[in-house]
Amino acid sequence: MTTSSIARLPAYDEEEEHWHVIIETPKGSHNKYDFDPELGLFVLGGVLPEGMSFPYDFGFLPSTLGEDGDPLDVLLLMDEPAFTGCLVRSRLIGVIAAKQTERDGQKQRNDRLIAVPIKARLYGDCKDLTDLNRDRVREIQEFFVSYNRVRGKSFDVLHVYGAKRAAQLARKGIKRFSKG
Repeated sequence: MTTSSIARLPAYDEEEEHWHVIIETPKGSHNKYDFDPELGLFVLGGVLPEGMSFPYDFGFLPSTLGEDGDPLDVLLLMDEPAFTGCLVRSRLIGVIAAKQTERDGQKQRNDRLIAVPIKARLYGDCKDLTDLNRDRVREIQEFFVSYNRVRGKSFDVLHVYGAKRAAQLARKGIKRFSKG
């Protein structure tokens, strides 16, 4: 097992009451980066087609595991793009519950947490997905549907939930990680 500080970082800071989000892919990037826990490095995971890029920073909560066996995914709504490997202290505002179908036809849950930075200008007052324009939430959902489609997968949105459900899901991910 790697000794990377990212691999050991807690997902939640109880004292400061914020979540740690590690950025894999910055907003506007055509490249998809993935953290490799064995190497302790970020590696190129793929390239999006021309005209498609990440609408916001994309990353994960460290020390968590989702039902797909990977750390929980987070889309971070930020004023400006961060950089790969950046830790952003964040507040969870919601979750897009989804079932993803892989190329081999295997289906699994692969939810997407939505968060905002604690230090944010544009999204500083946002506490829940209901604080966002409905069109913005639909656009986020459509990005994940389109992103998976170009990769030969499907992404079926089951439901969209607010901050309370997102925190519950994250805490389940922490428990799953600690048991593994």
